[in-house]
Amino acid sequence: MDSNDFLNICGAKSALAIHPDDNVAVVLADLAAGESCLVRNSNGAEYSVTALEDIGFGHKIVLSDIAGEGKVIKYGEEIGRVNKPVAKGAWVHNHNMVCLRGR
Repeated sequence: MDSNDFLNICGAKSALAIHPDDNVAVVLADLAAGESCLVRNSNGAEYSVTALEDIGFGHKIVLSDIAGEGKVIKYGEEIGRVNKPVAKGAWVHNHNMVCLRGR
């Protein structure tokens, strides 16, 4: 299944937040800067977030501003910390996040 399959199922570009405490969600279709996606979380809540930059299928979009050295929460757990402030709608990945697990 690719990103177009998800788009056809959902009827809109979407992202999934696994846990209600998550501050990032996984995008289920490629997003271009300026495109909005519908975010769904495990509580059934739905809301829209606009991508500030291109974000590829399977990557993370920030759901609320994260301060410098702030926690990145996915699955309800800290998966890393940002190395600079990151705004809602930004792409979070290894260029702006550091993971200390396994080091």
